[in-house]
Amino acid sequence: MSRAIVERRAQLARALRIVPYLTSNEVNLLASETRKRRKGERDSLLILPLYQTGLRISEALSLTPSHIESFEGRPLLRIVGKGKKERVVALPENLADKMRAYAYEKKIKINERFFPINRQRAWQILKGGIPKSRITKRVSPHLLRHSDAIERLRQTGNPKALQHHLGHASPFMVMRYLSTLTQEDSLRIQQQVEFEER
Repeated sequence: MSRAIVERRAQLARALRIVPYLTSNEVNLLASETRKRRKGERDSLLILPLYQTGLRISEALSLTPSHIESFEGRPLLRIVGKGKKERVVALPENLADKMRAYAYEKKIKINERFFPINRQRAWQILKGGIPKSRITKRVSPHLLRHSDAIERLRQTGNPKALQHHLGHASPFMVMRYLSTLTQEDSLRIQQQVEFEER
């Protein structure tokens, strides 16, 4: 069997596995518990872009106010991701407002990082919010990325848009999130479609 076929089968097997994720309520509880700690405002703010934008931890830790731009009047993040590839990521307006307000309050300059910490400290921040939030899943920055992907897929039903959002080169990487959609999720997506009558 050729190497390409073996790799394709491995990709398909990964695509069919159920991906662990946190619900919106679990993420909000984690952020709330994190906010109660020393440096809680910053630490809680770190959780939100990981979940609401699906950034990788390296991308989130490199964020500066200069990364916040707009497209058609809505905020976005222009980042350099994995493999030094530039991409744009949708940024919810309420999160953009929080980030701008935080930068203003803390006097963060346009090219200074929001989160001047390393990966190890980011992991500690996440783990610190777990005990009181009673989350039983193994929480990591990448779990928040999965959670964003699943929530976006639930709301939009658009795997191609999700592929661009996450910066995946292959659609196979996105296919693994499809297994988390329920029949009810699919029905809600399909019910958003309206046809014009003439």
